[in-house]
Amino acid sequence: MSETDRIEEGASLAKRIAMASVAIAFVVLVIKYAAYHVTGSVALFSDAMESIVNVVAGLIALWAITLSYKPADDDHPFGHSKAEYFSAVVEGVLIALAAILILAEAWDAFRAPRSLEMPVLGLIINGVATVVNFGWATYLLRLARRRRSPAFAADGRHLMADVVTSVGVIAGLVLATWTNVPVLDPLLAAFVALNILREGYAVISNSLSGLMDRAMEPEEEGRVREIVSSNADGAIEVHELRTRLSGRMIFIEFHLVVPSRMTVGDSHVICDRIENALFEAFPTARIQIHVEPEEEAQITGVPVI
Repeated sequence: MSETDRIEEGASLAKRIAMASVAIAFVVLVIKYAAYHVTGSVALFSDAMESIVNVVAGLIALWAITLSYKPADDDHPFGHSKAEYFSAVVEGVLIALAAILILAEAWDAFRAPRSLEMPVLGLIINGVATVVNFGWATYLLRLARRRRSPAFAADGRHLMADVVTSVGVIAGLVLATWTNVPVLDPLLAAFVALNILREGYAVISNSLSGLMDRAMEPEEEGRVREIVSSNADGAIEVHELRTRLSGRMIFIEFHLVVPSRMTVGDSHVICDRIENALFEAFPTARIQIHVEPEEEAQITGVPVI
């Protein structure tokens, strides 16, 4: 399969997943709103409010993923993969806005506590939504790691945080019903809002870090060094190895030191061997190798095995 075919296949899969995320988020929103409507619980209202964010964020992620798979052009010679980071930043902002709305509603309910209606039915309905969210969040997080997608990672982390808060809300409402203390309901809503704010901060922070050309994780960069070293037979050393992440793309560049008498053709063979090994381990990598004669060797370089 050619690189173009792989990109088109990846784009098609990413769009299908993004559309499925929107559909699932909408279904979960309807279920959670039904739980709130049945009970009148502010805590369940806060859970439903977060699902509204999921729907809007899913639509934004769909746009960003579609844009990120556009091929490179004259204005964007390195592609459009960073578009996914903007999606994640917007999702973080929406999360924060939802938290503010939830806090306002919780404050009103705290000043005038409300008794819950049909709490058992509402909790069962909300539990169904929580199970759906957990299954989809698990899938998205695995997919994000495999495809190196910031948009899917942000969506998956947000949904998993939603699952955690939903479990907390269910447990808290069980306690509120059992103890007959209505004020626990708005307190739970405030807890949900604060947790959402924390998650929003994490989403925005991770996305901004990616926009600043963050390097690969130390473990993965170490793997890059091992692959380069073990496939550079005939060369002397590698130095100035640098990596950066751009959405699902990885950019790797380094200087390869070869014997001064080595021909261009022989050095090209070494470069091809290294590139093929790196592509096998990191299919979305873009690799740039600068070949230098041995006079340029540096003691701080990576020796060739």
